[in-house]
Amino acid sequence: MSQFSDYNFSGKKVLLRVDFNVPLDKQTLAITDDTRMTAALPTIKKILADGGSAIIMSHLGRPKGGPEDKYSLKHIVSHLSDLLSEKDIQFADDCIGESAVEYAAALEPGDVLLLENLRFYKEEEAGDIAFAEKLSKLGDVYVNDAFGTAHRAHASTAIIAQFFDKDHKMFGLLMNSEVASAEKVMHQSEKPFVAIIGGAKVSDKIFIIENLLERATDIIIGGGMAYTFMKAAGGHIGNSLCEDDRLDMVNGLLKKAADKGVCIHLPSDSIIADKFAADANDSVAPSNAIPDGWMGLDIGPMAIEQFSNVIRQSKTILWNGPMGVFEMAKFQHGTKAIATAVAEATANGAFSLVGGGDSVAAVNQFGYTDKVSYISTGGGALLEYFEGKVLPGIAAIKA
Repeated sequence: MSQFSDYNFSGKKVLLRVDFNVPLDKQTLAITDDTRMTAALPTIKKILADGGSAIIMSHLGRPKGGPEDKYSLKHIVSHLSDLLSEKDIQFADDCIGESAVEYAAALEPGDVLLLENLRFYKEEEAGDIAFAEKLSKLGDVYVNDAFGTAHRAHASTAIIAQFFDKDHKMFGLLMNSEVASAEKVMHQSEKPFVAIIGGAKVSDKIFIIENLLERATDIIIGGGMAYTFMKAAGGHIGNSLCEDDRLDMVNGLLKKAADKGVCIHLPSDSIIADKFAADANDSVAPSNAIPDGWMGLDIGPMAIEQFSNVIRQSKTILWNGPMGVFEMAKFQHGTKAIATAVAEATANGAFSLVGGGDSVAAVNQFGYTDKVSYISTGGGALLEYFEGKVLPGIAAIKA
């Protein structure tokens, strides 16, 4: 495969797969978070600066059975134009139809064409070869810069690559940096390596925890999933979230960690509430002694100190998942404190990778975006990478 940075795109029509699956306001259809768009800008700008033209393709949302106006990529055209310094963006209202073919054929160097939502065709998610071939005919070079969909064997992310030889298919700058950052954590991590795993369910994170037992020195468990661990260890967790069908599995994980010398850190105390609401009464309790009728919604002050000390001493940090219900001001202190500790460790020379929608949202919300080493745009893709799975979108380019 070619290296994007070394490639000269002059005179080339570049078929660029990006992840512009951005959240839109339900009423106005205005973009509420353009992180995924801004992340792709360096790749787009390099193509245009070289004298190439960009044919941008993406999906948006989960349309069912054909075109839906609320999922049309026409809603992002004006913002993309703004991001590219008021550049005129051509828009094809069908990703493989006549308009796409005609627009692509007429492109001049420096032009940008945005194709309509790929998922308006069921063939995209089905990984249909004929659909992928039609897309491939629009451009001379294929660039995949959509790490967020690298774990899907879809037509535009994996199947299409077979229609380009190794000199005409490559990762974009975003994909390159995503893969390099993930590989640095998984295969070149300096010790101590602490993985901070949060979120609601153990079942969502079981494979990543198992894979990290081979690499991490410490694993911090926070969020709702911590209470399944607590109950498995014999604790009383009141009305806290718990996956009772996972208790044996959690005990197996704890035993495996002990056998491998990996330290699993559970929150010693919790901020508890008498209901799941922003205006709930709250208190502090040991995480293994939560009264009936109360539930843990954040890590407590002792847990904050305990976790922060571990993080500050680390050299490599992976953070995936919040420590509590950080969307509610009353239960955000734990997640904010962890973000602070990660930023402090990074300032002291640690490499920190933050991935997963909630973790990224927390880092942005608390103003630490520039104080961690790398923020991943790929939630599910990053998770599957750390589970040890082969990502089709990466394998297809390397083939």
